[in-house]
Amino acid sequence: MTEEIKIAVVGLGKAGLPLAAVVADSGFEVIGVDTDERKCEMINNGINPIPEEPQLDELIKKYGGKRIKATTDYNDAKDCSAYIVIIPLYIDENKNPDFRILESAFRKIGQILKKGDLVVLETTVPPGTTENLVRRWLEEESGLKLGDFYLAYSPERVMTGYAISRLREFPKVIGGVDEESGKKAYELYSKFIPNLHLVSSAKLAEFIKIIEGCYRDVNIALANELFKIANELGVDFYEARTYANHEYCHIHLPSTGVGGHCIPVYPWFLIKEMEKRGKFSYAEILRTARHLNDEMINYWAEKIILECMKVKKPLSEVKICIKGITFRKGVKELYHSRNLALAKLLMEKGLNVFVYDEMFSKEEIEKLGLKWIDPEEADVIFDAFELKINRV
Repeated sequence: MTEEIKIAVVGLGKAGLPLAAVVADSGFEVIGVDTDERKCEMINNGINPIPEEPQLDELIKKYGGKRIKATTDYNDAKDCSAYIVIIPLYIDENKNPDFRILESAFRKIGQILKKGDLVVLETTVPPGTTENLVRRWLEEESGLKLGDFYLAYSPERVMTGYAISRLREFPKVIGGVDEESGKKAYELYSKFIPNLHLVSSAKLAEFIKIIEGCYRDVNIALANELFKIANELGVDFYEARTYANHEYCHIHLPSTGVGGHCIPVYPWFLIKEMEKRGKFSYAEILRTARHLNDEMINYWAEKIILECMKVKKPLSEVKICIKGITFRKGVKELYHSRNLALAKLLMEKGLNVFVYDEMFSKEEIEKLGLKWIDPEEADVIFDAFELKINRV
């Protein structure tokens, strides 16, 4: 066992569980904390609750219930000397971050925090969250002050389907709320993260993660806008993109928008912060990109309806298949799925809409309140990932 250090990983989701597995594989004893009792039971029995994640099966089978012990009780982690928190931060209906889940977790950690312990946040958060909110929550609950414990931030940079390889190969940054915290966190993380970089502060590390998402969102919005313009001009966007892209230019692929827990959320952290400061003009591109990407479903709805009108049937009887409703191919999640939003928009217009996704059974589709169809039986197929409409 590596120096007999016991590490708690709080949040055993699609980012947290792979991290716990890699930490355990590096020789550490891990206490995994999660609110899902069934998930904890599966892990302790060596069963991987995220079977679609490559390499995770063998690690959970090897360490589950042994070097990784999962629990719903924070008190089971009181002997740990390091706490890594990787749980969701959602935005509310006004696009403001909702810190309730994070605050609850950190206050529970504060109740078992000891002198000399290290706490690291990995959830993507607005810049300043770790040094202000997290520090306050921990100090209020523990009665300790920063310096009695260490506090740092290291944004997760995994991608579902590639989590283990990302942790072992992809560059990762870490920054402390103070210099000593940064050093302590870097010293620990470097034992299980090979490609690690210490940056000047937790706030900078928070900003790094957010601007990666902003870059993607803005460039996808640009691709979507150029795609619409190309179609209006009667030129092939994809051929143009092939020859436009080179060392100094990378036009992204167009889409029905941007889905998932990350890219549609992160820009709002900066947009809302600038609004609070009265600096509305500082985030104009970010705000516009969010609007452009979310509105792409209206563009595609119009295209699909025009295609339906070519079928020799009453419009309401044309069978439309939206092929692919997850937010990303190969990932069985629907959070902010623009393809699902497109299907629902067409349904609201009174059209005869069906869906198909290789990740879901017919029964699962129907439980979502949707109609399933074999694409071959549809009149019009919208292939959401290849962005083609095929009339059959």
